[in-house]
Amino acid sequence: MLDIIQLLPDSIANQIAAGEVVQRPASVVKELLENSIDAQSTNIQLIVREAGKTLIQVIDNGLGMSETDARMCFERHATSKIRTSDDLFKIRTMGFRGEAMASIAAVAQVEMRTRRTTDELGVLIKIEASELKAQEAIATPEGTSTQVKNLFFNVPARRNFLKSNPVEMRHIIDEFQRVALSNPEISFSLHHNDTEVYNLPAGKLSRRIVDLFGKGYREQLASCEEETSFVSVRGYVGKPEYAKKTRGEQFFFANNRFIKNSYLNHAVMSSFEGLIPEGSHPFYVLFIEIDPIHIDINVHPTKTEIKFDDERTVYAIVQAAVRKSMSQHNLMPSLDFETDVNFANNIFQFNGSPFEKTKETAGVSSFARTTEAPFREKTNLTNWNKLYEGLNRQLDDFERKEPEIEQTKVDFGDTTESTSFLLKSKANDIGSNRPQRASQDSEASTFQIHNRYIISQVKSGMLLIDQRAAYERILYEKFSQNLRKNGGASQQLLFPTKVKLTTADFHLLLEIQDEIRNLGFVLSVVEHDSFMVNGIPADSPEENEQQMLEGILEQFKQNESELHLDKAENLARAMAKRSAGRYGNHALTVLEMNTLVEQLFASSNPSYTPSGEITMKIVSLSDMGSLFLR
Repeated sequence: MLDIIQLLPDSIANQIAAGEVVQRPASVVKELLENSIDAQSTNIQLIVREAGKTLIQVIDNGLGMSETDARMCFERHATSKIRTSDDLFKIRTMGFRGEAMASIAAVAQVEMRTRRTTDELGVLIKIEASELKAQEAIATPEGTSTQVKNLFFNVPARRNFLKSNPVEMRHIIDEFQRVALSNPEISFSLHHNDTEVYNLPAGKLSRRIVDLFGKGYREQLASCEEETSFVSVRGYVGKPEYAKKTRGEQFFFANNRFIKNSYLNHAVMSSFEGLIPEGSHPFYVLFIEIDPIHIDINVHPTKTEIKFDDERTVYAIVQAAVRKSMSQHNLMPSLDFETDVNFANNIFQFNGSPFEKTKETAGVSSFARTTEAPFREKTNLTNWNKLYEGLNRQLDDFERKEPEIEQTKVDFGDTTESTSFLLKSKANDIGSNRPQRASQDSEASTFQIHNRYIISQVKSGMLLIDQRAAYERILYEKFSQNLRKNGGASQQLLFPTKVKLTTADFHLLLEIQDEIRNLGFVLSVVEHDSFMVNGIPADSPEENEQQMLEGILEQFKQNESELHLDKAENLARAMAKRSAGRYGNHALTVLEMNTLVEQLFASSNPSYTPSGEITMKIVSLSDMGSLFLR
């Protein structure tokens, strides 16, 4: 019987290895940029076409390579970074495996031009699918220029799995931002389809952050620094009020290498506990400097996951550094022990309340009892006035509907003005509970609490509706219908507004521009990072167009990171949640409340929002009776 095990050819072995190293165009960008950094470059240019599917080119002014090195760098496990096994425990370079260039050359057409300072002529290497096509001497500037053309041209299945250009461009920008952040002393530039996306001069880390993410970040940066014999931490954290609902602007670097570590992220989040809303994520860029002997970066081909030999200590130092920074920049609330909280408390301060401090009573403790007993009684009577706030509006509605209402005068003591209340004669009628809501008494059985909840009388008891959640369900149904019909009503703006977005958000909006248009937005691209808003959805809440689009994109990204939805579904949910937030604390008339209830019950799933939150709850008569121990 013949032997069946045989050694794979290099071309097939390289394609298998490329499956781990080269997953998409962004993977190629990462490897080429890191090679340029290891070559001690001070100026790096990245040029891409069609989101990297057609061309990825990196030009640097680094050390360059000799003719032999230029050819050897495309061989598997050929590297200049390590010599012995001991070198694996003191790695400070970005690359060391010797797999990247071989993997890229296995699935693309690669041209490399390189020259050292000491050489008069450089060398040109052309490789397609691991096969050397040309090697010749040429005149070329000092440094290295690598072109990767037609990625996955020989692996059609892999190419078919690539996403749309805006999606792939977002991944490229993510990798570019990480490399540029970790090396602010190097100037970078990024061009996409002959358009300049970034032009980052060399400078300080704070300037690099502002250049990458926008001028608005200048106000929220708080420096963070901690030095110990074991590890040092430096960088910046964002102020709590700028925290976002989406992840993506949290950066950890270990020895200038971008890493993903949920344990260390928890150390930062715990420092912000109580300062940011639940589910929000603060901005931070933190660099950890540690002896390479204490970490292992040879865990995954992408090298974004590393292991610490003493992770608990690193956790504690990172947490202490962030808390120290927040304390130094007054980002944490402080306690004023000189203030009398009883007088400072605004809960019991009303118009004309005796609790208002004057010059004579400012130093008197609230614990000192007054000698006048009627004073407290009058104060309590005054406070009862707050229970009837907002009632006049509803009672005025009753007066219009019932002309035969009796007018009753209620006096709350000498310290308050006499107030007239209009009370319906059957307001205290216990037998008024009907089996179902009727149109003639809908005003009497439907009302609003704190502009947040709607209470309606039903057959079995009381229906309690969360106003914001109800709007979210109703708006979701409407936006979903608009997306299915490929058209939503649009309100044209008298003066079009220019909206400037971050590069990542700009490409995200390009990715979903068809769906955005179906919702009623009318947008046009004016620059590489800006849109002109000519129209918005007809029933959009009154809000700045910039804030509206940024909020929708933030919610879209949050849904994208937590749920697996198609673009239309994700956008309908994002738009509904964003718009509903504007109506969640809004005063409604009785007619508006009844309309809201009717539209909610006409929806496909009135009991829950699209994200699964409860919109309503029925409190039965027995449940209410149990509150009074009946």
